[in-house]
Amino acid sequence: MRDFSSDHRWLSLNTATVRKQGDLVAIIDACARHGIRAIDPWRDQVAAIGLERAARAVRDAGLELSGYCRGGMFTADAAHRIEVRDDNRRAVDEARALGAPCIVLVVGGLPQYSRPGSAASKDIVAARTQVHDAIAEMLEYAREVNMPLAIEPLHPAYAADRACVNTTKQALDICDQLDPQRTGALGVALDVYHIWWDPELMPQIARAGKDRLLAFHVCDWLVPTKDILNDRGMMGDGVIDITSVRSAVEAQGFAGYSEIEIFSNEWWTRPMDEVLQTCIARHRTVV
Repeated sequence: MRDFSSDHRWLSLNTATVRKQGDLVAIIDACARHGIRAIDPWRDQVAAIGLERAARAVRDAGLELSGYCRGGMFTADAAHRIEVRDDNRRAVDEARALGAPCIVLVVGGLPQYSRPGSAASKDIVAARTQVHDAIAEMLEYAREVNMPLAIEPLHPAYAADRACVNTTKQALDICDQLDPQRTGALGVALDVYHIWWDPELMPQIARAGKDRLLAFHVCDWLVPTKDILNDRGMMGDGVIDITSVRSAVEAQGFAGYSEIEIFSNEWWTRPMDEVLQTCIARHRTVV
């Protein structure tokens, strides 16, 4: 396992971590100032300043991307299916323009939550079938520009509204069905917040292997958790054995960025520089 104690060259910042403190340009400038080499920006943050300006800001700051958030939200009723397809194709185009190594996919839950305006449904089995079919369709488009897709399994608490793919096994099953040759076009983004509890996690990481492990995200699970979405912890403040998960991922050959992604009403109130300094310190001592 890599030793992070002496520097933070393998730290990437998911820009949601400081989304309340500044726009994407301000975040990029702060990362460059603190010697953070990579970011994973969100589509709404890119849209707020414009794709061309975002790409230029990344390039001028000398930053890399560890991913692009996010594609997906595939589940919808028939009236919204074309919207879903076109939106995800735009995500591919944006990721390519920004130089992202992959697009992180949050696949969606029940249609009425994934695509507001869709007819309500309680059929999670149908939702999972739709996710499979929509990823297959997106994969065809993404292959044309060599843009890998990374399915992110989310904690089961999000099954209804955000993602009906909730375990690493489910995500890898989709990968095996749609990319059996393991070409690198389809893999997983593993976020410790969502997977730490899974008793099958370690064998599934081994099953993924190097060619399926496209992204690795870190934060911590607080006890008690006050808000399942926006009360993630800074690494070391919760109960996740982050080092063990990273060790398992790196044992398979993953050598990419350890991406810090913290949705937190608490950390969003802190100055951006303080948050980044804390991220760097915890990256060296906890991750």
